[in-house]
Amino acid sequence: MTVSAYARSFFVTAALLAALGVVSGALGAHGLREVIVPGRQGTYETAVQYHFFHALGLMMVALAMDRLPGQRLLRWAGGAMLAGIVLFSGSLYVLSLGGPGGLGALTPLGGLAFIAGWLFLALAAWRSTPS
Repeated sequence: MTVSAYARSFFVTAALLAALGVVSGALGAHGLREVIVPGRQGTYETAVQYHFFHALGLMMVALAMDRLPGQRLLRWAGGAMLAGIVLFSGSLYVLSLGGPGGLGALTPLGGLAFIAGWLFLALAAWRSTPS
């Protein structure tokens, strides 16, 4: 895949994930109130926040790919942010809806993926050649 194909894929994925983040937030505020495990509303809200922030982060990665061509680290950044959304937010969504508690072990792995994504993005920018 070419850089622009990665950028396009990441951008489209980011936009869809952002839309899903809005839907998830609305569901949590209105439609799922009766379904969310008592005391887990904050967990659900945290999942939505990190989901949305990192959808925007993935969009930043996609935009950076066109500005910083040749930075393979940007692919790593995008992949890490995607993994973080799935592992961190996904596990919190499932836990807040009554899923097995063992999924909580995935949450910190997702957090580490988020951190790695931002660090890969920073390193790609640092390594880029100023124009």
